[in-house]
Amino acid sequence: MAGIYLHIPFCKSRCIYCDFYSQTDETPIDKFTEAVCREVRLRKQMLANETVRTVYFGGGTPSRLQQKHLEKIFDTLYAEFSMDNLVEVTLEANPDDLSPAYIGMLRRLPFNRISIGIQSFNDDELKFLGRRHSSQDAVKAVKNCQQMGFENISIDLMYGLPDQTPEIWQKNLQRAVSLDVRHISAYHLTYEENTPLYGLLQKGKICPVDEERSSTLFTLLIDTLAEGGFIHYEISNFAKPGYFSRHNSSYWKGDKYLGLGPSAHSFDGNKRSWNTASLTDYLNGVFSGNLSYETEHLTLYRHYNEFILTRLRTREGIDTLELKERFGESLYRYCLKGAQKFIAENLLNFQNNILKLTRKGIFISDGIISELMQVDTNE
Repeated sequence: MAGIYLHIPFCKSRCIYCDFYSQTDETPIDKFTEAVCREVRLRKQMLANETVRTVYFGGGTPSRLQQKHLEKIFDTLYAEFSMDNLVEVTLEANPDDLSPAYIGMLRRLPFNRISIGIQSFNDDELKFLGRRHSSQDAVKAVKNCQQMGFENISIDLMYGLPDQTPEIWQKNLQRAVSLDVRHISAYHLTYEENTPLYGLLQKGKICPVDEERSSTLFTLLIDTLAEGGFIHYEISNFAKPGYFSRHNSSYWKGDKYLGLGPSAHSFDGNKRSWNTASLTDYLNGVFSGNLSYETEHLTLYRHYNEFILTRLRTREGIDTLELKERFGESLYRYCLKGAQKFIAENLLNFQNNILKLTRKGIFISDGIISELMQVDTNE
């Protein structure tokens, strides 16, 4: 089984925190669409004999694509891949792009899941983040999608903003729960270099929240969504039963996936590759038949470290018998030895050969994961 990810590198405007590759000049959209279709034909052998189960349009802002662009891409995907067992097709969208006409168009295409980048239901926070929509726009977008037949709706929220109080965050969460969406992804604000947000930080114009405030906000997140019927199935992801993101879950399980478009990543089971993060170079490479990308072959230790990282973030945790089978006795013992102190401190639970984070451990998951990783001696 495999997945396909398409990176759509266009945004109407840039948010101050975003470091994903995108541009606001939408002039090349037609040419980009043709290039993606050509890339499919150039790279289809990567998924030879694989059944595609999920397709994900990310970005950027995929909802900047119009019907003719989406139809062309789907026609190409269906012509080149085995899509008979497709179960999930997601489009990331901004609320202000989701007019009733646009939603109606999406309903006529294979999309069965919409991921809406809301970030906040507080207008002051939205203005600070540089979002184009208002809280009212966000609510209207969700309700319009529901009324027009989209049941599987995910929304993105952001916490840890400089002036965000627990009261503001609680109201954001309660508003999200009241909308009866099926999935919520919640991310702590990060200060990425080369973003306007990072510039404000460096100039001393904003201050990040402290560790105690972050912990309080994360606790509110977990408790409020649990009360709302959501399952905390990955550190940043919550879903109603039956609505886990299948595409993202396939990443965490190590399934193959093909990434299309500039800066998109791919994985064939043994090596990773990533396209150039330049639309100009991407277009030139595709149309010349000389794709511009880099490749990394994963060593045993890198495979092991990714296994630890992705599995421990999920509620299923690490199947240590699978770890032993895939990576050998030495790394199996290394993992269990490193886990002992965390088990003793009730940060990890180990039962029936499954190693997973406890509620307490989730709060310091990065440190635990780091401790269980192994230094690659080949580097």
